[in-house]
Amino acid sequence: MFSTNRGRIALISVHGDPAIEIGGEGAGGQNVYVRQVGEALARLGWRVDMFTRQIAIDQPTIVQHMPNCRTIRLQAGPVEHIGRDDLFPYLPEFVDRFLRFQHDERTIYPIVHTNYWLSSWVGMEICKRQLTKQVHTYHSIGAVKYQAVSTIPMIAKTRLETERRCLETIDRVVATSPQEEEHMRTLISTQGKVDIVPCGTDTSNFGKIDRAAARQELGFTADDKIVLYVGRFDPRKGIETLVRAVGHEKLRDVPNLKLLIAGGSTPGQSDGLERDRIESIVNELGLAEKTTFVGRLDHTQLPFYYAAADASVVPSHYEPFGLVTIEAMASGTPVVASDVGGLQFTVLSGETGFLVPPQDEVAFAGAIAPIVSSPELRDQMGAAARDRVQREFSWDGVSEQLSDLYLVLIEELCNDFFAPRPARRSKVKAAEAVAASAAMAAGTMAAGTVAAVAAGAVATAAAGATVSV
Repeated sequence: MFSTNRGRIALISVHGDPAIEIGGEGAGGQNVYVRQVGEALARLGWRVDMFTRQIAIDQPTIVQHMPNCRTIRLQAGPVEHIGRDDLFPYLPEFVDRFLRFQHDERTIYPIVHTNYWLSSWVGMEICKRQLTKQVHTYHSIGAVKYQAVSTIPMIAKTRLETERRCLETIDRVVATSPQEEEHMRTLISTQGKVDIVPCGTDTSNFGKIDRAAARQELGFTADDKIVLYVGRFDPRKGIETLVRAVGHEKLRDVPNLKLLIAGGSTPGQSDGLERDRIESIVNELGLAEKTTFVGRLDHTQLPFYYAAADASVVPSHYEPFGLVTIEAMASGTPVVASDVGGLQFTVLSGETGFLVPPQDEVAFAGAIAPIVSSPELRDQMGAAARDRVQREFSWDGVSEQLSDLYLVLIEELCNDFFAPRPARRSKVKAAEAVAASAAMAAGTMAAGTVAAVAAGAVATAAAGATVSV
């Protein structure tokens, strides 16, 4: 059921297309986050446009997900896949295309919620040109990422500076866990406003299939001991650590042990090269008979694999939150994860699974072994994991928190607009236009404020501007 219209919101995810198939090159948790938040906000009554970059000629420029929620693909640079580290030069064109879209739609978004550092730069540029409030979710912190890689990319300096400027200057940053907020404060800046709003999961999509039915559907037996990895092929995801853990003496001789590695890859692309590297390690360790490369799984297949697994493993070198973690937990499957970032917030070690040091194959083997060897421990941890997700994480609950934040910022936007003229930003035309957009919160803001904002919109129209709300 959809509530009354609360207004227009732009979610910006330059490289993470919310309408693309999950599991391919550059498609992972961020794509899921943006799409699920957008759809949940639409159910709350917001009109949500999710902006991303077009990467193929045959991609539709607009994808309608549901009433009041759509993905809009803007052209910025060559219409082809470009790696994240090479996208920065095309961001000015993305900004121009976004502003042109606003103009063509006769609207101005009062809130832009940006995702990942590239999009934060886009949002800050938009806010220079019009009176709009910016919210940002990092998804990954450069200072943390670069600690875990051997080669620092050329773009690193630009990224680190952009992330600092974002935290210190925009209206609100969203951290998905207390651990991520701590990293922001210790590694980026002590300045800026941060709210903690966790990621969520579609609890209705996971946990409905029991283990026996899932295994029958997938062709596994009750005696199989299934260890599952779901995610991209990326060295930072730590798949090598998991493979070597399965080859360790603590697991190698476990009867009927099966390692399932689920994730899409494209030959010749970075994920395809990483898949080849992982497969060579599997063969080197003599694990080919135990290991299955499942390929990309869509949203209808994932619940079966999570339900079938004895343990889901998240061996990332760093993870600000980890959607796979809560998807597995929602399915009643214990999680063994790296003791880093937001995983420390999501997994209760010893209760819903285990946390172990990243890149420590012996520790991972030691944590996986008791789960696959004891159905009682597996079921106990799985039930606790499911209960935790139902209590703490859901996309509707996450989006309610974001919606409340947006409404606070829209009220601030109105205050900015009606501040004494010397204190106002030098964006008069944009401020007058966005006053009309701010009026979209009519169902939740004080009547006097709304009436005043509406009067501003009327004045704008009288001056010759046309604005859609």
